[in-house]
Order: sequence, then C-alpha cells, then structure tokens
Amino acid sequence: MLPSVIAHCDWSIDARKRWMAVAVHRAGRLELSAPEPVGDTSTLIERLQARAVSGGPLLLGFDFPIGLPQAYARKTGLVSFRGFLDVVGTDGWADWFCVATAAEDITLRRPFYPARPGGTRRSQLFEALALAPADLLRLCEQPAPGRQTPAMLFWTLGGNQVGKAAITGWREVILPHRYRIGLWPFDGRLVDLLQRHAVVVTETYPGDAYGQIGIARRPVWSKRSHWGRLSVAGYLRQWLAAHERVTANAALAASIEAGFGADAAGEDRFDCTVGLMAMIDIALGLRGEGAPPNDRVTTWEGWILGRSAL
Repeated sequence: MLPSVIAHCDWSIDARKRWMAVAVHRAGRLELSAPEPVGDTSTLIERLQARAVSGGPLLLGFDFPIGLPQAYARKTGLVSFRGFLDVVGTDGWADWFCVATAAEDITLRRPFYPARPGGTRRSQLFEALALAPADLLRLCEQPAPGRQTPAMLFWTLGGNQVGKAAITGWREVILPHRYRIGLWPFDGRLVDLLQRHAVVVTETYPGDAYGQIGIARRPVWSKRSHWGRLSVAGYLRQWLAAHERVTANAALAASIEAGFGADAAGEDRFDCTVGLMAMIDIALGLRGEGAPPNDRVTTWEGWILGRSAL
C-alpha cells in the first residue's frame, strides 16, 4: 500500500533546526514539496494526516535513534523496547531523561552523560554502566567499511551526538503516540505495518540516505557547506528524473537549485529532502527495508530504514 503521505523530519534538540520534507500521494503520483519547519510536535501527526488525499496511511521518518542497545536493555529487567516505552519517565524510571551532570550520577536508569563538557570521559559512562564500548552500539550502528557510523546513544557531547535529540524525540513524539502508531521494525515489516496502521514511524539516517539515492562521496563535499550542497544538486535532479511517479513542486525545484539556501538551516533542509527521497524508494519497492530478521533488532534495538544488513 502506497502511503497517502510520506514525511521525513530532520531532528534537533533546537526546535528552530527541525525541518521536514513531505510527499503527498495524488492519483498514483507522489508530489514533493519544499522543506518546511516541523512546527509544534504535539500536532505534527494530525497536521500531516490532514494533508492526505488518498485513503492510505502516513509514513513518518525521524532522524533520531529509536531503540536501545541490547546489552544495556537486558540489564533493565524488561522484556522489550515496547515494554520499556510503557515505563520510561514514570516511577523508578522518572530520571531516565535527565542527563547526568557528574559521573557518580550515572545509573542504569539515568544513562545519558554528560550534561556539559569539562572533565568528562566516555570511559566514565562505560564504567558506571559496567558495559564495554561496543555494548553501547546497536547492531545497525556497528562500524562498517564505506558507510558513516551513527553516534552512540547515551553519550551527549560532540557535533554528531544524538542522545539529547533522542530524548526530545521520544518525549515529544514517540511516547505520546505509542499506542496509535506502528513502530518499525518492532511491530513487523514495513509492508505489513502500512496495511495495519494509520501511522507508521521509522528511524532514518541521512548519512545513509546519500548513498541510497546515489550521491557520490568523491569528490569530497560537505552538507554543511552551501557550495557542497550546490555541488551535488545534480544527483537530486537525476533522482527526480528517474522516478516517473514522483513530481517536485516549483518551490522544491528552486530550493534544490539554490543549494537549499546559504543560511545555517540549509543543511537541515537538504537532509530532510534527501531522507524523504530514500524513504520513497523503499515505499515504492525499489529498495529493501534493510532490517534483518533478528530478535535483537525486533525486540530491542530497532534499525535504520534502508540500511543494508552486514
């Protein structure tokens, strides 16, 4: 079933840097619009559903981790990520979203660290949780030749850290809607979820999406550079030209030609658009979902949509 609406959100702890790209299914075609701010997350799902023209579901991708490393998760005494969502933030798990300010504050139920830089080391996190560095990487985050490695969930420093983004994403989107959404891959294959649920949520990673839609790594370019985004605009045009069932509106075409703008949010507009294109390929059946049939993946860790399994 082709979704009525496909949307990809490039996430950030700063609401001003949250951008999304949206495709609407009309008469057998997907119409892509220019990137726009995500806006109020409490109404995001309802606003996207209101755009539906056909009777299909909403497929919604987020650029933050959805899942827990299995080695850590098993120490919680819980049985699944779905079960974890029912208790996190309540009673004995009330401090889980509070980032530890000092190494002695790190516990199994308060694993994010550190709240601020200065005298902090990753080894303090590993020692407090009694886990090795590799134990805090999910299977989909393991290093592999030729592809970017996502950041570790619980470490909250660095330019590509994802911990605080995950905290805001889980609190603002996943938890409030956990009973009404199909959560991929925990609840099943994407093709099945789209037939059973009105809303299906997936984890994405723009660093993977570049390769998925054919953007070359050489010559070296950077999404953070306006020149870099301009230099790969041809790949986005090629992707659009190769998809007969996909149409970009004039505003998106202009945004691609302009390198998504020269301001600081240009990289966010670029990432949400590329991520949407990769999601569309999977929705159209042109690329596989990626998640391996592995209990570790479907019970606890989740997967990055479209990432090939090793």
